[in-house]
Amino acid sequence: MLKNNEYFEGKVKSIGFDSDSLGALSVGVMVKGEYTFGTAKPEEMTVVSGTLIVLLPGSEGWQTFTVGETFYVPGNSEFNLQVPETSSYLCKYLSK
Repeated sequence: MLKNNEYFEGKVKSIGFDSDSLGALSVGVMVKGEYTFGTAKPEEMTVVSGTLIVLLPGSEGWQTFTVGETFYVPGNSEFNLQVPETSSYLCKYLSK
């Protein structure tokens, strides 16, 4: 089944699904803006298009990720994003 998610007044939208081989995933698009997300489970985020500038928990500086690059978010945390252009991502929800 597909699960539609919408955040920040429609500026971020994703479709969640379960993959037999990879587990729970979502693919989404963010329009230009700044966002703060909370997560219960650890996440592996891969940029599909555009650029994401990320402030990860415990990090003192922002990091820039572009197409094909991946970053990891610990569970039970918040992370901040600056999105300088409409960008898309693939999120894999990790078990640990």
